[in-house]
Amino acid sequence: MAETLAVLAAFVAVYSVVAGRVERTWVSGPMVFLAFGLLCGQPALDLLPEGESSELLRTLAELTLALVLFTDASGADLKVLRRVEVLPIRLLGIGLPLTIALGFGAGWLLFGDLSVLEVALIATMLAPTDAALGKPVVTNEAVPDGIRQGLNVESGLNDGICVPILFLFLALATEPAGNVSAWETGLRLFAENVGIGAGIGALVAAFGVWLLRTCRRLGWLSPSWTKVTVIAFAFLCYGAAQALGGSGFIAAFVGGLLAGALGGENHDDLIEAAEGIGDTFSLLTWVLFGAAVVGPHLGGFDAEVLLYALLSLTVVRMLPVYLVTGGLGLGTEGRLFLGWFGPRGLASIVFGVIVMEEELPHGDTISEVVVCTVLLSILLHGVTANPWARAYGARAKAQA
Repeated sequence: MAETLAVLAAFVAVYSVVAGRVERTWVSGPMVFLAFGLLCGQPALDLLPEGESSELLRTLAELTLALVLFTDASGADLKVLRRVEVLPIRLLGIGLPLTIALGFGAGWLLFGDLSVLEVALIATMLAPTDAALGKPVVTNEAVPDGIRQGLNVESGLNDGICVPILFLFLALATEPAGNVSAWETGLRLFAENVGIGAGIGALVAAFGVWLLRTCRRLGWLSPSWTKVTVIAFAFLCYGAAQALGGSGFIAAFVGGLLAGALGGENHDDLIEAAEGIGDTFSLLTWVLFGAAVVGPHLGGFDAEVLLYALLSLTVVRMLPVYLVTGGLGLGTEGRLFLGWFGPRGLASIVFGVIVMEEELPHGDTISEVVVCTVLLSILLHGVTANPWARAYGARAKAQA
């Protein structure tokens, strides 16, 4: 473990001082870290032992997703959301269910051996988009503001929305075949995950906001220590909910939403440091993902898995987005741009870890589909992000 930590820390240190130069190219941070993970894992240099990497990946990915859910939800700008509310509402309220339905249809046609619920799990696992992988687009001011904010809100909220759906399908899939009470048991587990998770998240957020306001009024806050406040509350939401039998991810999501709504004008400064830590955790996750997961699977994807991954990143995502954005004045390129930049990443990896622990009959196929889709997403979205964002922004500005 010490050697693994040293290797990861050394690479982060080097990348941190050249990140500005890398970000101006077509190469993305996740691409660099994934490549480094492949180099350090098996069957290459084997600097990151497979057993240690797998366990560390699981822990790091779950903590990272909890932190990202909390910070994304708490950082959602409600003023911006009200200004461009039609777009994210359509993407989340109509586009997301359509994406899951279309992903289910593609999986049902391609994977005849999988059960209905296993296909539904794949569709749900690959529906949420990744805010970190989409950052080159949503932070590029050349892209029209409405599209940037719409993508930012969508990617910040859709993984939290998919969590309860995933747990419902997973609870049903793990029930014994032919059990007449499967739906009853599944719905009960679903209610426990959502209810306990949401309750813990709301309690932690309400307590946290009250505590911050009280201590700020008394002059007890320390600028250095407030940088870790949001991180601590995010992990408190996650840990408390998991310990009590709920979903830590739902707790983090609900806690972040409530904290952002109650936090007032000062909450942006508090979440800035947490977002930086979350970005670092995310990049480390890509290293371990490359070493522990991609390396062993590389070269083992069959035609059906590759085809589904390509469909997931194109038709399954882009068609619903194109349909639901009609009449918003975005133009054909704007609607295609919105549909293409829905990268799959952290949430899909964590969902994959959760599902693989259940040892479903076709768990290997499910994991291969997730790994292949995320890998292609990192490469394809990473390569196209900066070039298309600059070109589209220039054309949009010229037409304005």
